[in-house]
Amino acid sequence: MNRYPLWKNILICLILFFGLIYTLPNFYGEVPAVQVSSGKATLKIDTALASPIEAALREAGINHSGMFLDTNSIRFRFDSTDTQLRAKDVIESKLNPERDAPSYVVALNLLSASPSWLTAIRSLPMYLGLDLRGGVHFLLEVDMPGALTKRLDATTGDLRTLMRDRSVRHAGITREGNAVQVRFRDAAQREAARKAITDSTNDLVLADRDDGPNDLKLIATLTPLAQQTMRDFAIKQNITTLHNRINELGVAEPVIQQQGPDRIVVQLPGVQDVAKAKDILGRTATLEVRMVDDSPGALEAALAGQIPLGTAVYTERGGSPLLVMNQVMLTGERLTDAQPGFDGQTNEPAVHLTLDAAGARIFRDVTRDNVGKRMAILLIEKGRGEVVTAPVIRTEIGGGRVQISGRMSTTEANDIALLLRAGSLAAPMEIIEERTVGPSLGAENIAKGFNSTMWGFVAIAVFMIVYYSLFGVISVIALAANLMLLIALLSLLQATLTLPGIAAMALTLGMAIDANVLINERIREELRNGVTPQAAISTGYDRAFDTILDSNITTLIAGIALLVFGSGPVRGFAVVHCLGILTSMFSAVLVSRMLVNFVYGRRRKIENLSIGQIWKPDSN
Repeated sequence: MNRYPLWKNILICLILFFGLIYTLPNFYGEVPAVQVSSGKATLKIDTALASPIEAALREAGINHSGMFLDTNSIRFRFDSTDTQLRAKDVIESKLNPERDAPSYVVALNLLSASPSWLTAIRSLPMYLGLDLRGGVHFLLEVDMPGALTKRLDATTGDLRTLMRDRSVRHAGITREGNAVQVRFRDAAQREAARKAITDSTNDLVLADRDDGPNDLKLIATLTPLAQQTMRDFAIKQNITTLHNRINELGVAEPVIQQQGPDRIVVQLPGVQDVAKAKDILGRTATLEVRMVDDSPGALEAALAGQIPLGTAVYTERGGSPLLVMNQVMLTGERLTDAQPGFDGQTNEPAVHLTLDAAGARIFRDVTRDNVGKRMAILLIEKGRGEVVTAPVIRTEIGGGRVQISGRMSTTEANDIALLLRAGSLAAPMEIIEERTVGPSLGAENIAKGFNSTMWGFVAIAVFMIVYYSLFGVISVIALAANLMLLIALLSLLQATLTLPGIAAMALTLGMAIDANVLINERIREELRNGVTPQAAISTGYDRAFDTILDSNITTLIAGIALLVFGSGPVRGFAVVHCLGILTSMFSAVLVSRMLVNFVYGRRRKIENLSIGQIWKPDSN
């Protein structure tokens, strides 16, 4: 008898049920929404922000159809684009009374129209790529000469520190073009400088130049290897910074990747406001370390309008004012890593910083000379600064390992570490190509992709039903289950679906039906050999399984190769392709066998199987 045990039937049915639940959100479409996110890196989004926004919307007579909160933003869903635009203006006026210094970013977006009960169980639709959803595409070019200039300026400061530490007398260190010039009045000091530089770094090529008996120069230029390393770092640092900034806005599945030696592609699916998108890209921050002016009465005088010379008033994360020196002691360029952790002595949350060699020397000198004073770490955005933290220097800190602790929670430690890691752009960038894909074009691409998949499915279904009768119907049901499970998996993994992904989905249908064809033909062959129908079903599934497994493994290897070595659209195709192979194995073998068992499994005697015309060889 062909029967599955009860537990296996229940398990298969549960998988199909959950597959249906996680597939449903993709059929509800999207509706207009307004998204509110932090306009300052130190400003957090929480539930307390929702109340004043909802009150402002009620006063304006605007009703929203749902409010959704995540770690980066609050999103309000509306029924029409007209209501969306009105709501955006109301929220903007409420949250940003000073338009020149906005605290929040209010942007247009799209949200799933699926019911709240699906959203509550994390049943969310797939992300759609730029070609399906619409959005903004930017091609940015990194200013590599600017990165080189920035590196040489930093090298100039490093050489000044090195000369001072080694007690080498010089007549001035300046950057001239793509080289750093160190002037000397005698050859002995120049040789001492050459030895000090050679011992400290391998990134510089040194050459002598004499412009007179008392004007001796040492010309330092970066080696080709150092220049290439600098270029690679500039690209990687800019990509990391853009990721951190765009993630703060909560854009679904942004694409940020290198293209060529000095270009970066940025794709923001679902972003309708191009001006806001440019603002996102421009929101890069610079970290600075400065000393706090704790002189008695200085802060009070500054708040009264009498700001002491060389200082400025900033705001701490808690909102209290702080008087900070204008002199920058250290910048974020010297920071190589920032990780949250705990103080080894007090077990309080802390942030552990790692500085490069030059930064370690500077920080050691600063902390040695300012024990007992407060040091402010500022985040400068769009010319405005905010104090991330202002700890008291307890002792000299050397070795390049720095700990920031005191008056912070574990969440705040994680937030500060993220801000410090975000850093600043290693090199300036400019937009050289800008392209907007409208939602209507994306909808047209979705319609075409859906129609191609649907008609492909219909053609396969007609063929299978005509050729294999009832077994063809069962094969079509299994194929539908395969498509449903594939969509559910993509939704559950929150993968991004693009046009190549739809092509892979259509291809999966054609490949998935192969397994059922093999099973059906194997059953036919057993019937031609005179085997009983029940035995033919059992033997057909068992013997076809090895062939199905072998063919799917070889196809899966090709898909994994595309996934590992491909990029962009190729990877999108490979993800759907590989997942489709896995779901086809489940549906073609287990689902179809369960359905066959329901039809024939309980019948002891079967005269014939509804599997189409069985051609038998001529006995003569």
